[in-house]
Formats: sequence, C-alpha cells, structure tokens
Amino acid sequence: MDKDEIHLRRLPAAAPWGPHTDSEFHGVDFLPEDLNEAPEETRMRVNKKYSCLPAEEKGIHIINIRAIEDIGYDQHESTLLNSLSKNPDADCKYGLYFRDGKRKVDYILVYHYKKSSAGRTLTRRVHHNDSSARSAKQDQPLPGKGVQLEMRESEPHVDYHEDDKRFRREEYEGNLVEAGLELERDEDTKIHGVGFVKIHAPWNVLCREAEFLKLKMPTKKMYQINQTHGLLKKINSVIQKITEPIQPKVAEHKPQTVKRLSYPFSREKQHLFDLSDRDSFFDSKTRSTIVYEILKRTTCTKAKYSMGITSLLANGVYSAAYPLHDGDYEGENVEPNDRKLLCEEWASYGVFYKYQPIDLVRKYFGEKIGLYFAWLGVYTQMLIPASIVGIIVFLYGCATVDENIPSMEMCDQRNNITMCPLCDRTCSYWKMSSACATARASHLFDNPATVFFSVFMALWAATFMEHWKRKQMRLNYRWDLTGFEEEEDHPRAEYEAKVLEKSLRKEHKHKEKHRYFPEETANKWRQRTDKEKLTWKDRFPAYLTNFVGIIFMVGLTFAIVFGVIIYRISTAAALAISSTPSGRSSVRVTVTATAVIINLVVIIILDEVYGCIARWLTQIEVPKTDKNFEERLIFKAFLLKFVNAYTPIFYVAFFKGRFVGRPGDYVYIFHSFRMEECAPGGCLMELCIQLSIIMLGKQLIQNNLFEIGIPKMKKFIRYMKLKRRRSLDHEEHMKKKQRYEVDYNLEPFAGLTPEYMEMIIQFGFVTLFVASFPLAPLFALLNNIIEIRLDAKKFVTELRRPVAVRAKDIGIWYNILRGIGKLAVIINAFVISFTSDFIPRLVYLYMYSENGTMHGFVNHTLSSFNVSDFQAGTAPNDPMDLGYEVQICRYKDYREPPWSENKYDISKDFWAVLAARLAFVIVFQNLVMFMSDFVDWIIPDIPKDISQQIHKEKVLMVEVFMREEQGKLQMLETWKDKDKRKGENCNNHSPRLSRSHSGSLSSCHSYPLDV
Repeated sequence: MDKDEIHLRRLPAAAPWGPHTDSEFHGVDFLPEDLNEAPEETRMRVNKKYSCLPAEEKGIHIINIRAIEDIGYDQHESTLLNSLSKNPDADCKYGLYFRDGKRKVDYILVYHYKKSSAGRTLTRRVHHNDSSARSAKQDQPLPGKGVQLEMRESEPHVDYHEDDKRFRREEYEGNLVEAGLELERDEDTKIHGVGFVKIHAPWNVLCREAEFLKLKMPTKKMYQINQTHGLLKKINSVIQKITEPIQPKVAEHKPQTVKRLSYPFSREKQHLFDLSDRDSFFDSKTRSTIVYEILKRTTCTKAKYSMGITSLLANGVYSAAYPLHDGDYEGENVEPNDRKLLCEEWASYGVFYKYQPIDLVRKYFGEKIGLYFAWLGVYTQMLIPASIVGIIVFLYGCATVDENIPSMEMCDQRNNITMCPLCDRTCSYWKMSSACATARASHLFDNPATVFFSVFMALWAATFMEHWKRKQMRLNYRWDLTGFEEEEDHPRAEYEAKVLEKSLRKEHKHKEKHRYFPEETANKWRQRTDKEKLTWKDRFPAYLTNFVGIIFMVGLTFAIVFGVIIYRISTAAALAISSTPSGRSSVRVTVTATAVIINLVVIIILDEVYGCIARWLTQIEVPKTDKNFEERLIFKAFLLKFVNAYTPIFYVAFFKGRFVGRPGDYVYIFHSFRMEECAPGGCLMELCIQLSIIMLGKQLIQNNLFEIGIPKMKKFIRYMKLKRRRSLDHEEHMKKKQRYEVDYNLEPFAGLTPEYMEMIIQFGFVTLFVASFPLAPLFALLNNIIEIRLDAKKFVTELRRPVAVRAKDIGIWYNILRGIGKLAVIINAFVISFTSDFIPRLVYLYMYSENGTMHGFVNHTLSSFNVSDFQAGTAPNDPMDLGYEVQICRYKDYREPPWSENKYDISKDFWAVLAARLAFVIVFQNLVMFMSDFVDWIIPDIPKDISQQIHKEKVLMVEVFMREEQGKLQMLETWKDKDKRKGENCNNHSPRLSRSHSGSLSSCHSYPLDV
C-alpha cells in the first residue's frame, strides 16, 4: 500500500494506549474511553499537550476514540477533539478578527475539500497560536458542532489526490506556525466544500519581517516642511480656496505643514519609533504585505520538490489567497473604515469633478496601484489643455470653411469638371461638384491650424512625461520611497517545476549511466542538480514558438485588413450598379461606414484573443520571476494590440490611393478588383472617420460591455447560485456572512496590465494621428473622467483586495509612453505632408499661382485622360449618363496630358511636390524633436523643494544618530563616575565596618555597564 494512503482499521480491544507501535499507525495517539484508566504517563502527556489552548476553547474535550473507530490520519501527534464554543461572529466582527476578538486577520488561505460519502463533512475550526506552536507543529483537526463521526469499513476511501493536498496543507501550515504566524481554520461556512485558514502575524513577527524588508516607518522625530513665502504663498492660498470644493474630504488629502522623519525599521532602534499604539503602527496594507512575504518564503517539502504558496496555488492545494477588505462599504450601521471612505469620496460617479484621494488609495491598496491612479489622474488633467486647443482648431476650421477657395471651387456648379469613373464598366462619369460635402467637411480637419496642433501635441507629450516624473518624485518623497530599491523576486511556481523536471531528467540519465554509484557521490550529484537553472537552450523551442506565433498573428491582422479592402472594393462596385441616383451618390459613405464598423468589431474581438495568446506565449517561455513575466507579457500584448488597433488606420493614412495607377492602366488585385482611390478632397477625411469610430467605439464597448456588463453578469450568476442554495438551507443562509466568505465571492485581482494597456492604446490615438482628428483629446478626456471612477468602483467593490506591492515608478510603461511620443512626431509629419493637401497647397501658392491666391489649385491637381485610351472592357457601359458625350475626363494625379509627347507620364509637378513633402518631414521631425528634448532638458526631473526636503531628512537623520551616540557616551561616563565614587566610599570604611559588611563591599563594584 502507498505510504500516503489512509488506513482505516479497528483497534483491538486490548490495544495499548498511547502512540501505537505498529508501522501502519505510527505517530497517532489513541486515547482511552476513560482517561483515568490510562497509564499515568499517558494522562500527563495529554494534559500537558492541551493545557495551553486559548481561553475561549475551554469547552474542548476528548472524544471517545471507539466511537470514531480509528479515522487513521497519518499525521504526527494528531488528535481528535470537539469544540463546543459559542457562535463567535459578533466577537470577531464577522471574520475580521480571530474568534477571541483580539487578533486581527491579516491574510486568508482558501481550499476545497470533499465531503464523505454519507454527506457528513469533517468540519473543523482550528487554532494555532504561539503556545500551541511550541507544543505541536501540525494542526489539530476538530469535528464541528459536536457531531460524532463514524467511518465504517464499508465506506470508500478518500481520493488519493485530495489526501495528498490535505497532507501538503498540514505540513505547510505547520511550517507557517514555526515561522511565527498564528492560524485559525474554519470549515463551518455557508460556502459548502470550502475551508478558510485565517492568518495573524503577531507583533514580534511584524517587527522581524519589517526589518528584513527594510520598511521605512515614521519615527518620533517631526520636522517642519518648507513653506513658500511672499507672492507664491498668496497665490497658493488663493488656489487652495478656489479648489477647495473639488478636494476630497479625507484627512490624508489635506496639505501638511509637518512630516515625521522615516527610517528603515530596526528592532534594536525601536526607541526611535512611536510605538504607543502597536495595533495601528503597522496598518492593514503593511501587515498583509509582510504575511505574503512569509507565505512566499515558506515551503512544503512533502512533495518531490519544495513548494511555496505560488506552487500550492498553481497545483490546487489552495484555491485562493488574499488579504481581507477593511469591512463593508454600504448598508446600515456600518462602522467607519477606509473602504467605506474610498467608496464615498473616490469610487462614486457623483464625485467625478473632485481630485482623487491618492494618499488614501496608496494606504489601502499599496504603492503600485496608487501610482497607476496617480498617473491616470495626471494624464487626465493634462488632457484638459489639449482638449481646449483641439476644440479651438476644430472651430477655426468651421469658421473658415466658407473662405476656403479649393472647396468653393469644387462646389461651384459653373466649373464643369467631368471626373473619370471610379470603377470599371458599371461606374459612369461624374461631376466633381457632387463631392462638395466631402470637400467642405475635410477642411474642418485639413487646414493650417492642424499643423500648429501637431506641433503643440508633440510638445504636450514631452511636457506630460516631464510633469509625471516630477509628480512621481513628489509621491516618492511623500510615501517614503526615496531610497527604495526593488529586490529580486522569488522564482515562479512554473519555473521551479520546469527546473525540477530538468534536474529529474538529468538525475535519471545519471542513474542509468552509474547504477552502482557510491552514495556520497550521488549526494554530491543531488546537490549540484539543486542549483539547476533554465538556459537559452531549454527555452529555444519556446522562443521559436514566440517568434512564429507573433509573425503569424501580425500576418493575420494584415490579412483581415486586406479582406476588408476587398470588401470595400467589391461593395463599391456592387452599389454603383444601383439605378437610383441617391444610391450612387451615397456609395462612398456607405462603404466607408460599414468597413469601419467591421474593422471595429474585428479589433475588439482580436484584442481579447491576442491578450490570451500573449499570455500563453509568455507562459511557455517560463520566465523566472513575476517581474520578468509581467514585462514580457506587456511587450507581447502591446505589440499585438498596437498592430491590431492601428493597421486599418495606417492603411488609410499612407497606402490608400497611392498605388492606384491611372485610367487605362489601373492596378488590379487578383486581376479583377481595382484598387480604391481617395475622395477628391483627399484621404484625410476618411482617416478622420476611421480614427473617430474606432477610438470611440473601442472605448464605449470595452468600458460598457467588458468592464461594466461582464462583471455585472458574473455577479448576477453568483447571486442566482446563492439564491438557489438559500432555498435549500434557508436557516443557515439567514446568518450574516463572514468577511472572508464575502471577499471570496469577489473577482480575483488580475493585475494592472489590462488597465495600463487600455490607456496606452488611447494615448496612441490621441498623439499618433492627432493631425487628422483634433477632437481626439476631448473624447479621451470624457472617457477618462468615467474611467477613473469606473476603475475605482471595480477595485473597491468588485475585486478582492490585492496584495500591496511597493513600487517607485510605473515601470516599463514609461518607456512605452516615451516611444509612442517619439513615434507620434514622425507619423504626424508624414500625415501632414503625404495624407493632407497642406504641402501641395503651399507648392502651388508659392510656385504656380499667378495672383498669389489659391484660385486654380483644384484644376492644377487634376490630370486629363482621353476616353478613347480606355482598355478594352473597362469603359463605362453608359457613357451618356451625364446627358452628353465625354471626350476628356479628369483624375487626381500629376501626369502629362494626352496631347503631350510623353502622355500620361509623371510630370515635373509631381517631383516638386514630392521634394517639398520629404523636406517638410525632415524639418518638422527634427524641429519638433529638438523642441521636445529642450522641454525635457529645461524642466528638472526632481522639483527643487523636494530635493531640499530629501536633503533635510538626511541631515536630520544624522543629527538624531549623533545625539543618540552622545547620549550613550554621556551615560557611560556617568556610570563610570558613579562606579568610581562608590569604590572610593567603600575604601574609606573602617575595618570593623568592612568586616561586618563584607557582602556589601563586594557589591560596590558590581554595576553592570549595558549601553
């Protein structure tokens, strides 16, 4: 029989009491029905083992072992007890404290267990405290509610895997107790089949771990923060009065004039810290962080290899691990807590106009989440000036649309300009004046102000990055992170498993080669394999899969865009056959709108698919630490989602209408589909439509459907399941749930990557193609105002409380933002020069205009074509559609006329315009890059007042230690003087007095010097 399998057997009647000597029952204490009949040694051992239980467990008594019929736990010093304690819900504040109502729950471990075949569960509530930790390493399972369990030989054995998980849990929890933590188990919950282990870190453990983690804690020393004087002070006071209504009503957000000096916690220097209230010295966020560090460090060695909490979670030994929320956030008679305050002053749509209480967010969720919301707040604030300038640019286009000469010429009915057909055979000739609406609309976004706006947004991006760096330094100073350096994280569970697999494979090969290897050499080999790690050779298949997978995904995106292009061309040809004039006039609008909607749906679907694929590709790489995993995941997900979101826009901006050919010599796809052309007003208007629909649709659908709708749906499904259970057990479910049960039903925290990714893609929409859509910052601002409160509500009410993580910056996201800012300059330069008509207008104005105006510009950009030069089978089926015979039609290009010697060749005007466009790209890019770098250089990364405060803290800290050393020296000198005077007094005694006080004479020099 396997060593981990449970033996269920009756004890003989004459079995001796105490630990059984049989190998099958080794380590199990069997107690007599009447303890008084047992030997004296057994009675003493039992009394000694259970006299140290807490006061609230006074009702515990030893159960008759014969009634239980040898449950047979293969567990060291296991015993079977029964707790008859009263309902502790009121005393423990419904799960926020242990049942004694004194020890706070700092962390929760959740596991699943199976019921017995008769429907009876082994319900247990177990205590582990300091005293019990010394007496027993493993937990003691206690049957709940006084039910005597009887497992008969006829009942089936417990599943081996469940057994194995239970053994691992028992060993792991025993190791946690050895590490100093206190545990309490609860399986008597309203969630059937789910058990909870409550963890409390006592004061000595908190102090020890805070010293290991080098946590900066506030000392008794307080100092004055430098205040502004003179005019700046008056300006600040006026600003504070004006902004007072939009400030959150929380204590942490009020301006502080004094600050406590912080220093890394040390047990030897506890006198430096204010320990008057030990319960609040370490807040709940810090306590959960400390416990989580212990959980990661503690291992379970019962398996083939050591398993930490990440491995135990990955293997299903525990199903969840999380810290508790501070309490309820709504309802009657709810005690004031930080969660309720955050819900009222932060996670509510009614306070959308207020600043965020960032310090309270950091206090509750930790620095990493606090930095995300601080960054989101700074980004949203910086969008306000960008939105204002964008609105001004748009209004300028609206105001000057009637003064725009090119659009007036296109709309003039007197200019009898006949355009060449837009497709073969089915399309006929058309008047340029029919595109009047498109030409007027394109001027709203294609005017000289958009060039200024592109320069402004490039400088705005640089200013935003510098402003965030300064804000980040202020937060680092305020949150005592100035000297914080991230340490190497623990290896991930998957990495440890892969290393184990590699070492076992090597060990197996080694055993095959050396079957008769000496034992000492085998031990050396085992020690060498313990230091095994994954190399690039081990990861090469994963790297190859990553490369091929990413190339395939990018190719898939291009293929979908190409498919949409085919759809546009074929639909345009099909709609052109329509006999109604209204149908033919709306072909371009219909095709563009439907194609953009298809692109939007595909982008949203592929976003979710690419997110899952990026995670899978990262998992097969098996990164060593969570930080490496997160960075690689971010890179892959950003690359795929960037390509997915912007490929359709790149096509319209830089490729559509560039490779069309000319009448009589068009470029065809698959020899049947003619490449589509830009509208007479240019492709910028279509780019604007594409960008606006994708940006707005993506934000609305993802925010409303994915971030609001799906969580609401999951919550509704959980509610219906609980309602069904309530109908089965109404009395049980009438009781109020414990805090850890309520939090278990919340969604687990999945990291900040999706939140950052959404904002980074939006930042790309705002900066990359802003020359074509000046209203993008305005729509981003409106979205972010809702997004902040939406994310806040999700974190406070719908997610389990995440483990607080220390961080001093936003990590790799800052580099991505800088990269997008640099790329935006280049893309906007190409959009202005190649997509818009800004450069052709300048060239015409200064090189070809006869009177220095734009009159004649439209005619200058159009080339002529003789309809007799159409290829066979491509001429219009109805050449008399306009009511007259057409000899010459016009098309947009710079080519020689049909009466020229080199007819239809590219003209000199084309090369002049191309040279001007390339020159503009070079000048614009270098000028704006220089201005951005100048802004970066002129604005210091660290504000002057913060650098002064940091220097002041260092000086004050040195002064504190110098005074402490001086005090020690003075105390030492005082003790020496006292000792010397005492010795002199003893020497001046008379011989008789000395003889009568010989004991006191010897004690004259016995003062200890303990400095």
